[in-house]
Amino acid sequence: MDLGRTDGVVWRNRALMLFDRVSVPVAVCDVHGRVLLANPAMAAECGTTPGRLRGQDVLELFRPQEAGQVERIAEALRLRHRSRYQVSVRWQVSGGAERYGELTADPVSDNVDATPALLVMLRTHGECAPPAPEPARVTPVEGRVLALLAGGATTAGAARELGLSKDGVTYHLRRLSARWNTATRTELIARAYALGVLSPGVWPPEARTAEQG
Repeated sequence: MDLGRTDGVVWRNRALMLFDRVSVPVAVCDVHGRVLLANPAMAAECGTTPGRLRGQDVLELFRPQEAGQVERIAEALRLRHRSRYQVSVRWQVSGGAERYGELTADPVSDNVDATPALLVMLRTHGECAPPAPEPARVTPVEGRVLALLAGGATTAGAARELGLSKDGVTYHLRRLSARWNTATRTELIARAYALGVLSPGVWPPEARTAEQG
């Protein structure tokens, strides 16, 4: 019996067990960034299982924020430099939230002449704020009507300002009330602010949306 080989298998199994139990997201990739092995913590960040990460490009799973970082790392690996490399990344987790953090890649191999694999660790810095919702779309006339009413104008005053009849202003108000399911003008103006149609903190009130498509 080859005791050295047996010991090697035992230690390999122990290393894999430790790899799986580490709470830090870790993966082993080839020199081109394709995942060879990933632990459950890394797979959880991608909303999948370790087996399904195999063969995927780590820089497609975790999007680099600076292209220059990746180019410098590729050049260093081509020259067989053995430094530790860091890449700022963003990625999406299950549920649609987006996080940002840092990938750290350490080249590892049995000897200095062998093509290295990359031991990749992920550090989470935080969660990105969700993008601000786009303002509800209204026509320029609807935006002006809302801004004038928010500033205290009456139907007649808004009509004079816009060169419309009172019935014309009332027509636009009815359309907006039906679209947003509001019962009073106060509620209509409040909804316009909530939907981003009227700019907050601006006086006199201003509409901030473009023409409806």
